[in-house]
Amino acid sequence: MLSISDIMQTVNMIDHQHLDIRTITLGISLDDCADPDINKCSRKIYDKICSRAKNLVKVGCEIEREFGIPIINKRISVTPIAQVAASCSSSDYGIIGRALDDAAKECGVNFIGGYSALVHKGFTKSDKKLIASIPETLTQTELVCSSVNVATTKAGINMDAVALMGEIIKRTSEINAIGCAKLVVFANAVEDNPFMAGAFHGAGEGECAINVGVSGPGVVWKALQEVRGEKFDIVAETIKRTAFRITRMGQVVAQAASERLGVPFGIVDLSLAPTPAKGDSVARILEEMGLEICGTHGTTAALALLNDAVKKGGVMASNHVGGLSGAFIPVSEDEGMINAVNKGALSLEKLEAMTCVCSVGLDMIAVPGDTDSDTIAAIIADEAAIGVINSKTTAVRIIPAKGKKAGDVIEFGGLLGSAPVMSVKESSSHEFISRGGRIPAPIHSLRN
Repeated sequence: MLSISDIMQTVNMIDHQHLDIRTITLGISLDDCADPDINKCSRKIYDKICSRAKNLVKVGCEIEREFGIPIINKRISVTPIAQVAASCSSSDYGIIGRALDDAAKECGVNFIGGYSALVHKGFTKSDKKLIASIPETLTQTELVCSSVNVATTKAGINMDAVALMGEIIKRTSEINAIGCAKLVVFANAVEDNPFMAGAFHGAGEGECAINVGVSGPGVVWKALQEVRGEKFDIVAETIKRTAFRITRMGQVVAQAASERLGVPFGIVDLSLAPTPAKGDSVARILEEMGLEICGTHGTTAALALLNDAVKKGGVMASNHVGGLSGAFIPVSEDEGMINAVNKGALSLEKLEAMTCVCSVGLDMIAVPGDTDSDTIAAIIADEAAIGVINSKTTAVRIIPAKGKKAGDVIEFGGLLGSAPVMSVKESSSHEFISRGGRIPAPIHSLRN
């Protein structure tokens, strides 16, 4: 039972601390849309999405008004298109990409995810066709997001896929950098992630599902100001209690959306997802724990505490916590991270260390435009290794900023904000990446 105090605290969080529902994401299975004729396949995909998601935005807006809770994004995720299109004889998967874009616009959503392939152990013909089409598809559509899973703890790292994705990211950036902002390379990708750009509706999911992503870095930051100078036991407990309230709100919204859309409730993802707004930063939370600036010594320990406490608080608030759930550390979407990079306190190497203990990985990182594909692939390989060895999801969303050098700034606008261009190592990784093959799964994957 919620008390008057609980209700007033939540209202204050919404009004003054940037608390919101970051996304309601409707997952839709497209398995029954397969067809050898790619135009028929595309039409089936368009029709099914428009049929299933026609009321998503309407219901989201109704819940916003009735509950007084901002819902920033309404999104759709679909079955990985490389699987759906496997029977198509055509190689022009961009036709399907445009159908996804048209359906998303018709439904009025912010993004649609699932232009994806799962290649952690090898490629099908369809995987190769989809991956080859990513640069043109992402730069010729507005709302389509893409992801490729190149590694799992069970399978190891597909280094051929890693090398290929280095080339794909490079080619995408040469057409339009915004395409790279809609592309993520995963290790241990999850099937119920509501956040873009990595959302897809996995093979283990049902016909449809409602997945909700909450947020609230500003709420946690404000709560920690009330316990400034206290021991870390108190810090952890404060974060847990705050995460509990945030997740409860997400649970209420998810259940309401599920009932009104007639779609099963999937999960609540309780990730702390920052925005460029002042006071809505994960970096500022870490600094509130006593760090002079994010990136200095102690940052990884502070982030580990934050991520763990968020998860512990969230699982007490909902029986179905899933997705990624923890703390995101994107550079372009977090004003505190941007400040730390600009002051020289936060490097790519430190961010990589931080990803060992946070929710995902190197997110929205801008690098010089002349960064070669082998270097990009090597960055992906390092991040995939962290995920594989630690049995966690890691990812890379990296943007080679055409015509920019380290220290410059690239502007994206909106929730994507702006990103300082970070330096990369000048030494070559070419020989390492060109070996190909698979890095074997770690010994602890043999748990059967």
